[in-house]
Amino acid sequence: MPAEGVDLTPKAKLLTTEEILKIAQLFVQEGVDKIRLTGGEPTIRPDIIEIVRRLADLEGLNTIAMTTNGIALARKLPELKKSGLNLLNISLDTLIPQKFEFITRRRGWERVIESIDLAIELGFSPVKVNCVIMRGLNDDEILNFVKFTENRSVDVRFIEYMPFDGNKWNNKKMVPYKDMLNMIKVEFPELERQEDVKNDTSKAYKVPGFKGQIGFITSMTDNFCGSCNRLRLTADGNLKVCLFGKSEVSLMDAIRSGQNDESLLEIIGKAVGRKKKQHAGERREKRLLTSNLPVFFPGYSTQMTAHVQNFHSSSSCRSSKTFADDPTTSKTTTHETTYADAPKDTEKISFDSLENAIIEQSKPDLPQEAKKEKKPARGSSSDTKMHPPKEVPDLSATGKIPPEVFDSTHFWDYEYYGPETKHRGPDIIGRKPRTRAQLTHVNSEGEAKMVDVSYKPVTVRTATARAFIHVGELAFNLICEDQIKKGNVLTVAEVAGIMAAKETPKLIPLCHFLALSKVEVKLTLNETTYGIDVVATAKTNGQTGVEMEALVGATIAALTVYDMCKSVTHDITISNVRLVSKTGGVRGDYHGEK
Repeated sequence: MPAEGVDLTPKAKLLTTEEILKIAQLFVQEGVDKIRLTGGEPTIRPDIIEIVRRLADLEGLNTIAMTTNGIALARKLPELKKSGLNLLNISLDTLIPQKFEFITRRRGWERVIESIDLAIELGFSPVKVNCVIMRGLNDDEILNFVKFTENRSVDVRFIEYMPFDGNKWNNKKMVPYKDMLNMIKVEFPELERQEDVKNDTSKAYKVPGFKGQIGFITSMTDNFCGSCNRLRLTADGNLKVCLFGKSEVSLMDAIRSGQNDESLLEIIGKAVGRKKKQHAGERREKRLLTSNLPVFFPGYSTQMTAHVQNFHSSSSCRSSKTFADDPTTSKTTTHETTYADAPKDTEKISFDSLENAIIEQSKPDLPQEAKKEKKPARGSSSDTKMHPPKEVPDLSATGKIPPEVFDSTHFWDYEYYGPETKHRGPDIIGRKPRTRAQLTHVNSEGEAKMVDVSYKPVTVRTATARAFIHVGELAFNLICEDQIKKGNVLTVAEVAGIMAAKETPKLIPLCHFLALSKVEVKLTLNETTYGIDVVATAKTNGQTGVEMEALVGATIAALTVYDMCKSVTHDITISNVRLVSKTGGVRGDYHGEK
């Protein structure tokens, strides 16, 4: 649920009970044998039991399934079971009540568990538990979910995090199923592959001796599009042949305008006939889809997913092949998953012209040079900011500077960090180039030395350094709410940075002891990235600079954040530790990128 809440779709724009049943009847008479009621949240419809009961009366419909959040399910489940519901999926992304409240922005974890246990008691077998895994949020609970299957007849299905409107999708949050599988096998090496049900979306596994099993829905890393036999009818009456598709056709408009069954079947047939072998037929090359399914909000919404086993319309015939995954199992052929540009908004299509019932989405052709536009490489003639030397010696073997380096006349002043030396031209560092390389902390023999600064004048010197630490959504929100167990993260980290800056000579062996007149460390929350910006400033009246003090202060502050948040998540990244300014030195001031 978004923090700002959602707008409810007006009831008049949703399918009525009779319209749902009319469309369902058309699908069933054409060969559909399974219908799933999903959402939004289907259990909040006052007519949900009637819909299930009347669906059960349709001859040829074998399975009536439901996907629900489980919060309001328990009080309706016995009657739903009696009315004909025979397959159940319950969404649950965490086994921690407090985290459940954080994710859903409401209480109710106990009620979901109650619904799962009641479903098992009523004979639903297995009860499928859908769990979307997000790095930094609940990936640390994967093993606990496996243990959840030990004494319960449940099928926990780990779902790769998929991009949809409003979920702030980012590929760093997505945990590939193979990573999850490897993690589980470390704890449960006896994990066994199970035979998959035909056209199922899940790769099934089981720990021997456990009542339940687990599965992986690998929509992102190993899609199952080639075997997908699903159609989606949204709460406002639009037919989608692909969850990721941008195209849809309004069956509600067709019904309300008086179209007969034959016309409706022709529209449906054309839609099914254009179903692609891959996510909406798109090649996903650079970015994953970020605008996909129209959002139909809880309050009064039910979507219906039809599983097509044999849709009789001649325009919709499809076939799928299987191949051996290993000697004991088989799976349906999948197609390579690549990345695509983010599509435009979903297009709603009029039923008036049957030839245009499904519109192919395509991006305008760009000139080839526009597609391959590149920034100039560093060191090229068009790059005015970087001026590397003709040759950079590899110092990694001995750690010493070869004597010939000190005789060269073409080097800019540079900083050495290993074989890939960083170069800074004079237009970046704000000072004139030297005519020879000088690494001040080594002598002509390449041995370490401490610089003699006694000849330098005493000046006011300052330096500012920055760092960034990404902590993830869960830890970020706990920091905002001051709920981290170790204390106030920002305050403790700022104090730690100040203390570390003052101890820099004890940490960096060739640094001078300085009487610091000021150290300031400031941490600022960055909501858009779920991270924290760190800025450290040091000041002294002395004969040498304080850039190391500023860098140490920023780095230790960031490490302190990591230490305080590691009990919540280990998916924490410290990056962009850098000097951004330095003043008061004999070679002039330096101002880098902020």
